[in-house]
Amino acid sequence: MPDNKIKAILFDFGETLLSFGKVNTLRLFRQGARLTYDFLQSCNQPAGNFECYCWRNLISLRLHHLISNITGNDFDSLVLLKKLAEKKGIKLDEQQWLHLVWLWYEPLSKFGKAEPEIRETLSMLKESGIKLGIVSNTFVNGYCLDEHLKQLGIFDLFDIRLYSYQFDFRKPSPLIFIKAADRLGEKLKNIAYVGDRIDKDIKPALKLQMTAVLKKAYTNSGKNPPRGTWKIDRLSELPGLVEKINTQTEN
Repeated sequence: MPDNKIKAILFDFGETLLSFGKVNTLRLFRQGARLTYDFLQSCNQPAGNFECYCWRNLISLRLHHLISNITGNDFDSLVLLKKLAEKKGIKLDEQQWLHLVWLWYEPLSKFGKAEPEIRETLSMLKESGIKLGIVSNTFVNGYCLDEHLKQLGIFDLFDIRLYSYQFDFRKPSPLIFIKAADRLGEKLKNIAYVGDRIDKDIKPALKLQMTAVLKKAYTNSGKNPPRGTWKIDRLSELPGLVEKINTQTEN
């Protein structure tokens, strides 16, 4: 009998591992612009007029986001924002650049909530021998996402973290799932993928013969997942689900 036990779990980031909900992106962007603008001024950098600074960055980010949706390749927000800033004569050291990109993300981070028992859930999985990882489509620099995970006290529980801007492909491309499996050292059939999007998470996972788990979120409300999909309302259900699937596999 083939070994199809779940030995690893990969998570999407937004609306799966963390729940952000529907947010006013323009308002959050302006908050980030104000934080970064004030920081640049405190460093005696030529930030210029605030409104010009805000709109220059917003237009550039939206343009690159549009291009990434057409090409299927995400961009690194830190590289883009640094390029825009340096054109205006802004010069910072490495730690200041990282702090700057975090300030852009900080307003959004306040909306990213984890389940109260998230560490207990992930620890239970780790203690049972399950490897954990993250595979997420994003242009947000990994420094910000990793810092967010550290603030929530769960960063250390992940064996790998793959963010799409680091590659020339993103979900639903099978390549990013294959890359994650290689880094985990596990076969795709032994990996469960937990996500909130049917098109970018569930369908490609099923096509690769992974165990696909749909996490309830506003992004999939009223939608019917493909046959073979497992569904959960909360991540705390995962240890029990893994035990159930692995027991069925044994039998």
